[in-house]
Amino acid sequence: MDAVVKIGVISDTHGLLRPEIDAQLDGVAHIIHAGDIGSPDVIAGLRRIAPVTAIRGNVDTGDWAEHYPGTRTVRLGGRSIYILHDVHELRLDPGSRGIEVVISGHSHQPRIETVDGVLYLNPGSAGPRRFRLPITLATLELTASRLRPFIHHLGRTE
Repeated sequence: MDAVVKIGVISDTHGLLRPEIDAQLDGVAHIIHAGDIGSPDVIAGLRRIAPVTAIRGNVDTGDWAEHYPGTRTVRLGGRSIYILHDVHELRLDPGSRGIEVVISGHSHQPRIETVDGVLYLNPGSAGPRRFRLPITLATLELTASRLRPFIHHLGRTE
């Protein structure tokens, strides 16, 4: 049986770290934040759960946000993962570069889709409610033989 590496994927917190995030991300080996962090306190809170890789989103301005890159490629669980905030700004062909997962945020709409063998994962928004969009985050289980993404709903469904 393949060893499983479970990562948490979150985006668009806009300065709000909801208390139910702790339970949803319990046991993850790593957390990816796909931008629109909103406050350095969010990253500090996530680091209490697991190591964090974060990128800057369009609302992340000011001195605290300057050291976060706009994109990042990481290797977790033996898999190559490309992170950017807005998938519409993707300027590379992930498959030709050996990237297996593209993680983005920005739209506040959760998405799991595989295109040409590449998994596209948007965890949705875990921050303040926007319009009637759901409040969500994702987990991603990585093994040598497969990728298993899950969307988790947070808060009330009002």
